[in-house]
Amino acid sequence: MAPLMLPHLATVFGGFCLADMSPVPLTLEGASVLHQMFRFRWIAWRALSLPERERVIDEAIELLEPAEEGDGPPRPNQSALYSLVGHKGDLMMVHFRDTVEDLNRFELELAQTDLYEYLEPTSSYLSVVELGLYESSGKHYAEFAQHGIEPYSPAWNAEVKEVLDRQSVAMASRLYPEIPESKYLCFYPMDRRRGEQANWYTVSMQDRQRMMHEHGLIGRRYADRVKQIISGSIGLDDWEWGVDLFADDPVVFKKLIYEMRFDEVSAIYALFGSFYVGVRVKLATLHHWLGGNLGASPAKS
Repeated sequence: MAPLMLPHLATVFGGFCLADMSPVPLTLEGASVLHQMFRFRWIAWRALSLPERERVIDEAIELLEPAEEGDGPPRPNQSALYSLVGHKGDLMMVHFRDTVEDLNRFELELAQTDLYEYLEPTSSYLSVVELGLYESSGKHYAEFAQHGIEPYSPAWNAEVKEVLDRQSVAMASRLYPEIPESKYLCFYPMDRRRGEQANWYTVSMQDRQRMMHEHGLIGRRYADRVKQIISGSIGLDDWEWGVDLFADDPVVFKKLIYEMRFDEVSAIYALFGSFYVGVRVKLATLHHWLGGNLGASPAKS
């Protein structure tokens, strides 16, 4: 692949030119993430006898209950269920695991349950929890350059590995997060624009760093109301990132994302995919959601 060509940067710090620095910010990767969206085959489900429905639900809970509880820190390895609002589906399952192989294994185990006969996949999304290190990258790239370390040389790679290893330990709880207990989830994929007039990938790293810093300040103002998990999906799925927002009030999703629309990085460079909003379904209430032994009506007809 040809190297990314950036406009010449004349800015000089401490005797080195920023044009000699890598344009790619360092990233940390953690848990592998799979979102699964389904329609529920309510008509076929209602055709089952109540005892048969009970059996199918109990079998599913036997698989899902350990995943809902998770392994605990430092790597929770959890799954959660959400009742989707609107026409895009009925149920969304979100899985956090150590590896993509672990996700695939659980996906296959779920597919072998009798409940899966009533789940019609409508979409899915694969990604990896990602923390972008824009500010740290600029600082370390400058240090490497000051010491005469050539980009992508063995010495450079060794220095980068040391930085990433150290940061991964410090940020382990963010790289392998627990699924928040919040009542609502908003998930959406997104890209950075690559158009004729605005192309994120030809903007200098220091300008991207500035914009991302300003972008992050908005999110911090909502930190007491929204838990955000960003996952990278370049090379894994159709978009570049996945965003999970967890909150106890869904209106805060609107307020946060609306405010970010006015931010430079979103207003000029952001492209958004479909939004999925769901209400948390704890396994203790799965019988109720599926109209099981409580005799309740399904959430959707």
